[in-house]
Amino acid sequence: MKLFIIGFFSGIVSGMGIGGGTILIPSLILFTQLTQKQTQGINLIVFIPISIVALIVHYINKNIEFKLAFLIIIGGIIGALIGSSIAVKINPNILKKLFSILLLCIGISELFIKKE
Repeated sequence: MKLFIIGFFSGIVSGMGIGGGTILIPSLILFTQLTQKQTQGINLIVFIPISIVALIVHYINKNIEFKLAFLIIIGGIIGALIGSSIAVKINPNILKKLFSILLLCIGISELFIKKE
């Protein structure tokens, strides 16, 4: 039941376009015996069906600029190749700390940077 609840909230956040990994990865680290690398791998596989559903909803509501998305996809593919290569080679404790710092920076920016 615990994993279902984690998935449920992760799905809500993913559907909003915020990134379910911000919920999924820390939750799996806290409530399971999985390693950082395992939780990141699970996050990537869970992301596929959740993003497909969210993509369909956003497509129906005409919220996608395909020309912009294409450029971001190309950059994202290159970044994913580099990032995943680094992630499998880096010490898991360092990886966990880097992810924590990233989440902290995102949280601070959301609190203090004014957005319209």
